[in-house]
Amino acid sequence: MIAARYVPKTRITRYVLLVGMIALAACEIEKTPAPEAATSYTPVAFDELPGWDADALAEALPAWQRSCARMAPQPDVKKIGPSTGNVAGTVADWRPVCAGLDGLPAGDSGALRSFIEANLVPLRVRGKADDPGLFTGYFEPIIEASRERTPIYHEPIYALPRDHVSVRLEDFDPELKGHSIVGRVENGRLVPYRQRGEIEAGAINDSARILFWARDTLDVFILQVQGSGIAALPDGSRTRIGFAGHNGHNYGSVGRWLIENGKLDAGRAGWEDIRAWLEANPKIMRDTLAVNRRFIFFREIDGDGPTGAAGVTLTAERSMAVDPKHVPLNVPVWLDAEHPDGNSRLQRLMVAQDTGNAIRGAVRGDFYWGTGRAALDKAGRMKSRGAYYILVPRTLVPAS
Repeated sequence: MIAARYVPKTRITRYVLLVGMIALAACEIEKTPAPEAATSYTPVAFDELPGWDADALAEALPAWQRSCARMAPQPDVKKIGPSTGNVAGTVADWRPVCAGLDGLPAGDSGALRSFIEANLVPLRVRGKADDPGLFTGYFEPIIEASRERTPIYHEPIYALPRDHVSVRLEDFDPELKGHSIVGRVENGRLVPYRQRGEIEAGAINDSARILFWARDTLDVFILQVQGSGIAALPDGSRTRIGFAGHNGHNYGSVGRWLIENGKLDAGRAGWEDIRAWLEANPKIMRDTLAVNRRFIFFREIDGDGPTGAAGVTLTAERSMAVDPKHVPLNVPVWLDAEHPDGNSRLQRLMVAQDTGNAIRGAVRGDFYWGTGRAALDKAGRMKSRGAYYILVPRTLVPAS
């Protein structure tokens, strides 16, 4: 966590009044009706899970145990995934399951399979009938960077700016739960924060500390899209960079823009194709990148991997980002999707441990491939159809 900054009492008062006015204005705006509950969770037998008997389940155990450790200090009555109703129960429902995992022999997939079958039930997650599942991939990039600006290292990686204000609207109106706004104070008013194009033109140079200077413009952009990475420094050392905040603007897909404007074919719009086009068009590179108005700020972090939205370290090929409105975080998930190699399927036990601005929908996942070039190759090619099933304690599902 970034250390909290001291804010003088007069500034606190000003911010409270300011935010209060924003909340009152929000109440006067016609609220968007809540979408119809289109997500269903249907119990199925384990022999209906494609590839269930073939996975090396024990490889997912460390990821699952990290999520159990995250649940452990929470109160028994806390819901697992409050946005998904009661489908995953409460912390109390998961305590026996987590305790049972700790008693299993390490590396024994057979023992874990028997334990899961005895204590959990798979629920097939479905959205609307015309909403097929989509699974993409993400990774942790390694980028060349320096703590000092030089002619070689010239692309800034920013910390959270001092003028960055984040407001949880639910603090002022419970009906706005899950909604937030980000802005900055200008002439006594909270206004939207700077967009990518403005930031890259130097608009926050006086308000944001620069953590590192990177060597390559597109490396910084992919770091922004992925949300975390590793800085490889000139002295041979490495340090992890994690998400600290964003500018409040929605994610815009540069790849989709290039396709829609006839620059790339839909079948050849992976990251390497996008990069090649941008490098071939340097004069309009930054304007094209500005299609994605969202901008990410970073912080240095410790640990042996990036931290997901669930608050745990991600595990390569066993952690997945989901839409928490449909799939509860920290819950095990059985995945069945096309492998990006086009010749096989990803049928394995995962754990829902992350979210993403572009990950929206009942059957929508982002597969975490790990760190470095090999992970990039797979993540950049993954746009797969598939399905998934959440595994919940058997006590939550009435016997049929």
